[in-house]
Amino acid sequence: MKGAKSKGAVKADTKLAVKSKGAEKPAAKGKKGKAGKDPNKPKRAPSAFFVFMGEFREEFKQKNPKNKSVAAVGKAAGERWKSLSESEKAPYVAKANKLKGEYNKAIAAYNKGESAAAAAPKKAAAKEVEEDDEEESDKSKSEINDDDDDEGSDEDEDDDE
Repeated sequence: MKGAKSKGAVKADTKLAVKSKGAEKPAAKGKKGKAGKDPNKPKRAPSAFFVFMGEFREEFKQKNPKNKSVAAVGKAAGERWKSLSESEKAPYVAKANKLKGEYNKAIAAYNKGESAAAAAPKKAAAKEVEEDDEEESDKSKSEINDDDDDEGSDEDEDDDE
């Protein structure tokens, strides 16, 4: 019994664990969420299995029109894919490789265009910020002058009355 923990010690550990979770939440609120996905970015090429799934899904729907379960389709496709030999999988692998090549070209063009496009908006944004700063500073000066004029005219009116 000397080395064993008492029931009270276990409860204390549980309470500490709960408090440490609570301590993490405020830190999570402070950090910003990740950037949104770019809708123009090309979608990744499907693997050979997903190419196979596209065809198998149609076959399965024709044979089992009443079955709406996605899990059932997935299980049946997985079992069928495992049972296929390498030669039977070859057309799907070839099609997947072709799609992957097209994807690589598309993503290269996207990245090339993105780097050029990203540089242009940054420069334009920097110019806009500079112009905004100049406008704000001009406005600030004019507002200050307007305020001084208004205050002076108020004082003049008070003196006249």
